[in-house]
Amino acid sequence: MSPVAVILAAGKSKRMQSDTPKVLHEACGRPMVEYVLDAARAAGCGKLVVVVGHKAEVVRAALEHHPDVEFALQSEQLGTGHAVMMARDLLKDHTGSVLVLTGDTPLLRAASLKGLLDEQAAHHAACVVGTAKTQQNEGLGRIVRNASDEFLRIVEHKDASPEERAITEINTGCFAFDGPALFEALDKVRPNNSQAEYYLTDCAEILKQSGRAVRAACLFDIVEAMGVNTQEQLAEVERVMRSHMG
Repeated sequence: MSPVAVILAAGKSKRMQSDTPKVLHEACGRPMVEYVLDAARAAGCGKLVVVVGHKAEVVRAALEHHPDVEFALQSEQLGTGHAVMMARDLLKDHTGSVLVLTGDTPLLRAASLKGLLDEQAAHHAACVVGTAKTQQNEGLGRIVRNASDEFLRIVEHKDASPEERAITEINTGCFAFDGPALFEALDKVRPNNSQAEYYLTDCAEILKQSGRAVRAACLFDIVEAMGVNTQEQLAEVERVMRSHMG
């Protein structure tokens, strides 16, 4: 069974200072989310589920010409875990792998996503968290490991202790899950954090505590994991894209 990708594209773009849905902002002439779709396809995903929310009809209209794309609606933005829950009906018969990606990371490379899926298959893992190393870790979720270097949990910047804030291995927001395990874990996620949101990141710790194999794999460079939240970041993404073209 070929993997499915769930791409989170429901958010607003307050910091973009624009009415255009964030994932439809263009980088080198194409909406950002289309690069994510391309990378997921090239990594072997046979079906792509785009979770829409803010200006859902606009995003849907921009992407409905893709025959392998289906849409799930997140009518209230209650966090990343809640967004993935909205895809449940479309994945109820899927027993294979599920990649979860964000629609505002246009520099993602197919090879990195394929590596994530390969890691999951090789270790029969319920979840593999894609990570990257960076000193510029402000605002990013940290990867907490034990003394044996095994994954323990992801802690969001806002919820992190001073020691955790010093960690340079960060969550890229790219995950490979066993499909059924993903939804089992989502049922147990609670919004007990500073944002009162359902964090997808909690699934990794929930699965680990239930005895399932969970791994964190440093397969990404920080550039490809760069999410776009501002016009400045979009300009930086375009600069990187042009340098690759050149």
